[in-house]
Amino acid sequence: QVQLVESGGGLVQAGGSLRLSCAASGRTFGNYAMGWFRQAPGKEREFVSAISCLGGTTYYLDSVKDRFIISRDNAKNTLYLKMNSLKPEDTAVYYCAAPKSPYCSATINQKGYDYWGQGTQVTVSS
Repeated sequence: QVQLVESGGGLVQAGGSLRLSCAASGRTFGNYAMGWFRQAPGKEREFVSAISCLGGTTYYLDSVKDRFIISRDNAKNTLYLKMNSLKPEDTAVYYCAAPKSPYCSATINQKGYDYWGQGTQVTVSS
């Protein structure tokens, strides 16, 4: 059974940094693309970033480009999201997600992901 467990969220002042982690288990992590999504209060869940199975291709939401960095360590079965220069509008619950099938190519489409973690809260104060 695939399990995704996020960690690393918290309260940070605007301009600060956080690194989120997503520990995956239940199958060969390196065979699957991965993604990060977020949901702010009263808003729809939105794509944040995605990475191909070997990490060679990444995608970002325009508003986080140049501030966030997605990466993965396949030996540790872990996905990361380094968030720099955080803004109050980045406040949300952040989720990592994985597809059911072994797609190596990353996608920004939520429908391409079948497994979701429980989420980790990120709060950015102004």
